[in-house]
Amino acid sequence: MSDNQKSTSTGISISTALFLIFLVLKLAEIGQVATWSWWWVTAPLWIPVVVVVSVLLIAAVIVVIANNSK
Repeated sequence: MSDNQKSTSTGISISTALFLIFLVLKLAEIGQVATWSWWWVTAPLWIPVVVVVSVLLIAAVIVVIANNSK
């Protein structure tokens, strides 16, 4: 008999974990993080989005240029 059970992991990503660590340090005013801007505290959340959007925009520009040159 074989068990075909699939398990799914609902763990948090490294970005979310890093954000939570920075958030706790900022709110507790611990260490160097206490002096950071909120932009940098939330950076683990928005930097991956910016990178993906930038890559997609660059790819779109390359496709448009390639189609116009034909």
